[in-house]
Amino acid sequence: MKKFRDRVDAGNLLAERLAKTSHTHVIVLGIPRGGVILANIVAKKLGADFDIVIPRKLGAPGNEELAIGAVMEDGTSYINRYIVDALRISQDYVESETARQAAEIRRRSAAYRKPGAYRIAGKNTILVDDGIATGATVIASARWARKQSPSRLIVAVPVAPSQSVEALEQEADSVVVLATPRDFTSVGQFYEEFAPVSDEQVMEIMRSRGLL
Repeated sequence: MKKFRDRVDAGNLLAERLAKTSHTHVIVLGIPRGGVILANIVAKKLGADFDIVIPRKLGAPGNEELAIGAVMEDGTSYINRYIVDALRISQDYVESETARQAAEIRRRSAAYRKPGAYRIAGKNTILVDDGIATGATVIASARWARKQSPSRLIVAVPVAPSQSVEALEQEADSVVVLATPRDFTSVGQFYEEFAPVSDEQVMEIMRSRGLL
């Protein structure tokens, strides 16, 4: 597949795809950090409301990059039982890692967003990230969003492996993905430029939206 130039390019292409399906009363939720850049673009192009939602990946013992699940601030979670059982990870570890990541969510939430309730109930809600690997954080986000009573829940990303898309189709009303390459190692391999996104970049977008 042709690589996306950067997150702005991917956001514009994702917005074009989403614009082909007409929805009213839309809110777009970005997943920090990278997904916030795309979600901001999508919300502007669709004339939709905008906010962020903050999941955190649960890392495996000795390998934080390997997701064994993900958690939200209110405790909504997704645990990949296959990986947990295969690696014989204890429940004590899962609980301590969950508590550690919940603390990081609280830090980010305080830094990124004014305190206040989400206005999702009854709205067409689009969850946006810059790509999906295992899908853990997006699944946790989708489960949390379901609790907020949206009229419809859509997950939208530029790139994801097909098995992750299948898992997400069990969590959302629809999944919009621009590319599902077979040779998938990481999200970054499908971008020409995929520099880390800083806290300040997220905060700048939130300030511009009056949300911080």
